[in-house]
Amino acid sequence: MYDHNNMVRLQDTTKNGKERDWKGKKKRSTVVANHYEAGNLLKKAERMYECANVLKFKQQDETLKLYQAYFCKVRFCPMCAWRRSLKIAFNNKKVVETVNERRKVQWLFLTLTVRNCEGSQLKSTLDDMTKAWNRFAGYTKVKKSVLGYFRALEVTKNRKDNSEWKGSYHPHFHVLICVPSSYFKKKELYLKQSDWTSLWKKAMKLDYDPIVHITRVKPKESLDLESIDKDVGEQIGQQKALLEVSKYPVKDTDIIQGDKVTPDNVETLKTFEEAFSYKRLISYGGLMKDIHKELNLQDVEDQDADLIEIDDKNKDELANSITEVVAYWNIGLRDYILSQNK
Repeated sequence: MYDHNNMVRLQDTTKNGKERDWKGKKKRSTVVANHYEAGNLLKKAERMYECANVLKFKQQDETLKLYQAYFCKVRFCPMCAWRRSLKIAFNNKKVVETVNERRKVQWLFLTLTVRNCEGSQLKSTLDDMTKAWNRFAGYTKVKKSVLGYFRALEVTKNRKDNSEWKGSYHPHFHVLICVPSSYFKKKELYLKQSDWTSLWKKAMKLDYDPIVHITRVKPKESLDLESIDKDVGEQIGQQKALLEVSKYPVKDTDIIQGDKVTPDNVETLKTFEEAFSYKRLISYGGLMKDIHKELNLQDVEDQDADLIEIDDKNKDELANSITEVVAYWNIGLRDYILSQNK
């Protein structure tokens, strides 16, 4: 923490010295809230304006651990999406570790796409993809080869001026898949790239060959959760797939460009709101679902999900700490200011 103009600003860092971007997430949440207000989605805008205005931490030595805060849990709130991503990454890390401890397995990273669609078609396209996934996962060839999976639905918008698809939406699945250790050796288990493509084409009932990508990965047992904030492109091999699939599927930067309220941003936000209404973005299946349940890990998409407790590091020690740090969001300074440190 540092003193500037007689005010002490919040500085919360990881063990590696990387600062947690509370200020950046709160500023971005305010930008998105402005768009909700402009789109006449007033209740959600109000909740988002109040999101994380007060942060209460327990401190031990130089370590801060959040123990109390109000999170709005609006699906497209950048602050809440950040917290969900950290929690998804922690949950997936625990599941992957447990699978690796118990079974000799291989890991695959699968991406399933369909053609871009217009905003008016996005909701029905997502519905079709969900139904298609259920068919896809139920095919005999898939069931024989796949022990378990974690699936995330992501949608991006094409805003490139020189693209024929400008203004269209690109929905796709990212899937972390667990297969038997003999997957690459046994013909009855191994699925070629063309097999994955034909099975997804069949499940989606398409009259064209969709773009499907499958690659082998080796998720590390040790995962720095804070690296979830970095561009996935910076991640190296073993962590990349786990980080990519663990990011909360819909990012505010896919919806809102820049920080100004524009008609295009508002229209995009309302399109996302309608398309994703009552829709699950992540799911587990098979062995990974069983272990997720066994470990009693929270459903991150549940409205009652705890976005305060992300992991179990130093939980007991910090819970007994008598030192409290309270940070308030200062609208004028656009930063978190400490009210007390005792």
